[in-house]
Formats: sequence, C-alpha cells, structure tokens
Amino acid sequence: MIISASRRTDIPAFYSRWFINRIREGFCTVPNPFNPGQISNVSLSVENVDVIVFWTRNPGPIIPHLTELRQRGYRYYFLYTLMNNPKLLDPKSPSVKHSLNIFKKLSDLIGPEKIIWRYDPVILSNITDIDFHKKTYENIAESLCGYTLRCIISFAEIYRKIKGRLNILSDKGLLLNGYDDNIFDLSAFLAQTASKYNIKIQSCALKKYLGKFGILPGKCIDDDYIEKVFRLKLDLKKDPFQRKECGCVASKDIGMYNSCLYQCQYCYATGSFEKAGINYRNHNPCSPSLL
Repeated sequence: MIISASRRTDIPAFYSRWFINRIREGFCTVPNPFNPGQISNVSLSVENVDVIVFWTRNPGPIIPHLTELRQRGYRYYFLYTLMNNPKLLDPKSPSVKHSLNIFKKLSDLIGPEKIIWRYDPVILSNITDIDFHKKTYENIAESLCGYTLRCIISFAEIYRKIKGRLNILSDKGLLLNGYDDNIFDLSAFLAQTASKYNIKIQSCALKKYLGKFGILPGKCIDDDYIEKVFRLKLDLKKDPFQRKECGCVASKDIGMYNSCLYQCQYCYATGSFEKAGINYRNHNPCSPSLL
C-alpha cells in the first residue's frame, strides 16, 4: 500500500507531530470526505506500507522525524511544490529563498532522487504571464541543479468553487489569461530549461499533449519511479478516484480537506480559509484522525 500524505493538505508543514504519532501507533483513521460518518482505519505499520509520498510546500517541520522513519524501515519520497507566485495568489506560502534552502537541505539528507520538484499549477494572468513563468522557472531550475532529478508541471484547472475566489481577485487587479496556444510556447521553454539543468520534466493530468515539446505525461504517485528508486515492484492499477488524465497509481490518502493554512487562491482542497484555520486550531496531534 502507498500512503499519500497528502493531496488534501500539507501534512509535513502543519501536521508533522500528528503524523509521527500515528506512525508510532501504527494506524490512523480517515473519514470519507463525502460521508464523514464513514471512517476507515488505515494501517501505518511498516509491514503494510510500501512507500509514503509526501506532498508539501515546506517539509522543514518533518525533517527532524525522517531519521526515525528511516530507522523504522519506511521508504518515502517528497513532492515539493516550489514556485514564486505573487502574494495575491499565494499569500501564505514560504518565500522562494526559504523554500530553496529547505529543498537543498532535504536533498542533501535523503538524496536528489527522492525529492521531486513540482512547478504547479501554472496560472497565466496579467501578473503571472508567459515571461513571468519563464524567468521564475529558470531561476529556480538553476538553483536546484543537482538537488533534484525530476520536475512535474501542470496548468491550473479552474474548478467552480475556485472560480468565484479568483473572480474576487479581479477587483484587486488580477486578470486571468486563456491558455490556448500560450502553453505551447511556455512548455517548449520549460522543457529546454529543464534539460539545460539536468532535470527530467513531466506533466501532471493535462488534457493537452505536450510530448512534441519534450514533456511527456507523468505520475506523481509513480510505480515505475518507485521501482527505479527503491527497487520495489508494485502491482498497482491507475487510481480510479483521480481525474481521467491523472496517471497516478492507487494510494491511500490520510489527509483531510479544509485543513491547510497556505490560502493558495487556486486550491481545490480548501473551500474555506476560515474553516481551515478553525480546524487547525482545534486539531489534536494525539487524535487518530487528522481533524
């Protein structure tokens, strides 16, 4: 079983103490996000967990626990989102300087093959246009050369509950741009830049095929990658609960929605920033369930 920690929230940044407590207890409970009364008991024993996949913008708080995880026999890798969006879009995200420092620290600790850089989701707007992303991506890629071997990109999908939030930002000067052929010019540049800094670039759940630009569809939770890095062959199918274009194999997510504090304006996992704050304040790190 692969444990996803987590698509729904940033467990390393905000819930590291809860996570290591659950590892020590050997299990956690996860309510069904669409039916809270239906609760799953998820084994976290090392015998039942093949790999842990961490999704994060700041793994700093969990770094002190990685030695214990390794000593207990757990395998893990990180999907590390690192961008440099304006505060209007990412009001609470760590600074790019801080993120680069933590990225390099983590890479030195666990190896560049176990930390994947996510530059996503790309939002095209009047303040984050093609030139903005070209400059930002190259600056980050140059800094991460030798510290990661892979980058995953995606373009923002504007869900209904996000659209209203972004529309409000139009009063503050944000104007969204259509993707259309714009992503082809940008994609070609990203592929060339990644290659320049010895980083393999892949796409995540995109409806448009970017293979002709050198960007093939990838998987964030990737059985082929796991076999290569950990020499562990898993017989897993595509995750049926993810989007059609998503290539990820099946995993068990132990996070919960409305619990992340970063307030990313395009985030589908946080419907209410206020509710997320309340949930975080009420969070008990000794509880079997995250919330």
